[in-house]
Amino acid sequence: MKNDIFLKSLKKEPIERYPVWLMRQAGRYLPEYRAIRQKYKSFLDFCKNVEDAAVVSLQPVDILSVDAVIMFSDILVLLEPMGIKVSFEAGEGPKLEHDFDFKSLKSKDIAKDLGYVFELLKVLKEKSPVPVIGFCGAPFTLASYVIEKESSRDFTKTKVFMYENQKDFHILMEKLSEALVEYIDNQIKSGADVIQIFDSWSMSLSRFAYKEYVHKYNAFIIKSIKQKHPNTPIIYFFRGSSSHIEDAVDLGAEALSVDWSVCINDVCKRYPDLVFQGNLEPQILLLDKDNIRKHVEEFVMCIPRDTAFVVNLGHGITPDVSKDNVKYFVECVKEVSYGKRNLSKNG
Repeated sequence: MKNDIFLKSLKKEPIERYPVWLMRQAGRYLPEYRAIRQKYKSFLDFCKNVEDAAVVSLQPVDILSVDAVIMFSDILVLLEPMGIKVSFEAGEGPKLEHDFDFKSLKSKDIAKDLGYVFELLKVLKEKSPVPVIGFCGAPFTLASYVIEKESSRDFTKTKVFMYENQKDFHILMEKLSEALVEYIDNQIKSGADVIQIFDSWSMSLSRFAYKEYVHKYNAFIIKSIKQKHPNTPIIYFFRGSSSHIEDAVDLGAEALSVDWSVCINDVCKRYPDLVFQGNLEPQILLLDKDNIRKHVEEFVMCIPRDTAFVVNLGHGITPDVSKDNVKYFVECVKEVSYGKRNLSKNG
């Protein structure tokens, strides 16, 4: 590994600048990605082709010079070996099929059906000059897709089901949690240096609902993985960060990836023992370069620590940004944060 600044920052070791990578950095905004994506009618078939998945995973390292590579996959691939049919309709997002018999869902010995994920990680571990990130969806985010059977704007079906069918909801969450522990364990064994858990739809929950129905499952997963792999950093990403940060801080993850609803200066000071990642708005990548640099400068200068921080967005890159803008953003983060560190040393 030629560049381990990402791991150093997660482990609170001294660094010369802040590391930077971006959620959805392998995606449709890259012409190089689109050239490979067009070969496949099915998004899942694309994910399952190890050779092409490795190529698009590594593209942002080669093109943008980011400090970490995240495997190209989807959080929903875990559901197939559990007994839920998943498909992606063009322009419509995922569609799921099942009969709501959650007791019959398979939650153990699912790894053999996810070999393409683990093979991808082995390839990335061999080829990547930067740390490799494996990932999964958090139980509630996955449960939302299962209950809605598709994407949702307000998660009404999920919340009604959660409140009215508590026993079945907890059965689903338990099944997902068990499967996730096995899935993450095998990702790490296959070469993942870091794991990021995506809880994108936690933003739909009140603090009461998060604490009552979600928190313990996230804590169970992280504790279980820490018992097996104590030296592998875990990042917990959750949207609606301002609502749930007080509960997320005690999950046991080394790092919290937060969205723009929190003040990064504030949370870094309030929780000095935690690493933070984030939390710029993706829309700044649509600005002209002068404004991109202005936002980066303001953001970097307000981070009140020299390490234990990773620059990222508060959510994923949108398809409508230009490759040049993303590349410039990464360059700015490196230059400005390096300058900040040297200024503080000399000042």
